[in-house]
Amino acid sequence: MRADESKLKAFVAERLGIPLDLLKDENWEKNLIEKKIVSESKLLSLLSEYFGVPYVDLREIDIPKEIIRIVPRTTAEKVLVVPFEKKGPVLKLAMYDPSNIQTVERIRFTTGFKIQPYVALPFRIKEKLEEAYGKLEEEFFDKIKLELTQEEAEELETAPQRTKEVLSLDNLKALATQAPIVKLVNAIILEALKKGASDIHIEPFEKELRIRYRIDGVLRVVAKYQPDIKDAVVARIKVLSNLDISEKRLPQDGRMKAIFQGREIDFRVSTVPTIFGEKVVLRVLDKGGLKLDLTELGLEERELKLLKKGIFSPYGMVLVTGPTGSGKTTTLYSSLLTVNTPEVNIMTVEDPVEYNLYGINQVHVNPDIGLTFARALRAFLRQDPDIIMVGEIRDTETAEIAIEAALTGHLVLSTLHTNDAPSTVTRLVDMGIEPFLVSSSTILVIAQRLARRICPFCKEPYTYPADVLKEVGFKPEEIPKLKTFRGKGCEKCDFTGYKGRVALYEVMEVTHEIRDAIVKGRNADEIREIAKRQGMRTLREIGRIKIEKGVTTPEEVLRVTRGQ
Repeated sequence: MRADESKLKAFVAERLGIPLDLLKDENWEKNLIEKKIVSESKLLSLLSEYFGVPYVDLREIDIPKEIIRIVPRTTAEKVLVVPFEKKGPVLKLAMYDPSNIQTVERIRFTTGFKIQPYVALPFRIKEKLEEAYGKLEEEFFDKIKLELTQEEAEELETAPQRTKEVLSLDNLKALATQAPIVKLVNAIILEALKKGASDIHIEPFEKELRIRYRIDGVLRVVAKYQPDIKDAVVARIKVLSNLDISEKRLPQDGRMKAIFQGREIDFRVSTVPTIFGEKVVLRVLDKGGLKLDLTELGLEERELKLLKKGIFSPYGMVLVTGPTGSGKTTTLYSSLLTVNTPEVNIMTVEDPVEYNLYGINQVHVNPDIGLTFARALRAFLRQDPDIIMVGEIRDTETAEIAIEAALTGHLVLSTLHTNDAPSTVTRLVDMGIEPFLVSSSTILVIAQRLARRICPFCKEPYTYPADVLKEVGFKPEEIPKLKTFRGKGCEKCDFTGYKGRVALYEVMEVTHEIRDAIVKGRNADEIREIAKRQGMRTLREIGRIKIEKGVTTPEEVLRVTRGQ
């Protein structure tokens, strides 16, 4: 609802000389036009007069793809706006509610452009969003069709009619191996690899089959298809990953491989039954794109020195924490490969094993047969290990065995789900581990996040508002001297302004004073203050360093460090 919607309705009703009851419906603008009570241009003129901004008739506008890409679809749909023209630093924005300063500021902050608001009819904005963003998604489909023969393209177009008749497993298998479906699935996977996606989401809905890629940690819609080809697409992926085509009621997990630019790419495949069919997610496991050199991870000098000190310790526990997708596994693998020599016995227990690492003994947990983290760890202790990596400490039993191993001459590396480094030690105590065991075993705690890098191809100097820089943590006296950058958007970064990611690391060494605080039951805030006094830099502080170096932007640091 617009701000002061009731005042706007009263204004329109008075100017048109009609009862206010005619405007009680949520879609009152559309109803007035359809009932021929007012023409569309007249209503737009009234809205323009009320809001004090020009109006735009979106029926007469053809929005170029480079303009529509400036505002992400999810943002545009959420706040009901559509960009339609750009002149220099000014972006013309069709808005449902031009009086909403928060929306104007949000789009200005997101895009970096000065915003010139125009009022437009809400139902026309929705139509234009669907049309304009739909054209971007059609480009993806057109790219595939160019690679098909005319006969194959026609076959793919008629697939929806034919899949309605698929009743038997044999028919479904046959459809999954037909050229159009094979090429469609191949193209979806190939395009994801070209764009550097980490995940591919294939999602069935009532009226469409939606394809989304997670690129640099953010999901983007790339294509939509007729919903009736979903069975054939899912069946094709199941064939490739050795899953049961006939089982549609239960989740399934599998793996598959592909060759891309001369290297082998692994995919972890997961299917889940939804009300409109099976959703498939493919996790891209590209060992070739994996940075396994500690110096390439983005650690600042102090944090890198502490991490190396931790992983070269003869015993103790190093914990890495952060949300899903924050790069914890990469940090652990990089650490293991740094210390991996023929003289060291390294064993890992993971769920699942994401990458095969030469010289390291990796075990994949299988709870169905009783092979849990805890059971594998117990077995490890009889295998003469020097270093043990536990994919995740999920329960008290696993935590107890990991700590026992750390206290009996082994180096243990593992992950936990907490927000920051100080919260990690208190989380172990909350799990039921005695404080003295936590303090005795833990030597280093790392919290991390992944922020998107500014695209190097369209990077340009940019002055951010002072209040935004203050929110990140810059002092008022620092701001005038600060040089900041942004990516203005180009073909290389899909007009997002970002390409690739950089890790932000908060590294807390467990010193004697911190050990003492853990034993005395101090809370996370008190432990944080001790750590900061001893030189620990928080995620937000590391983010500021990355901003000063021109690696990322203030909005990215704020996005990934909310609540820090």
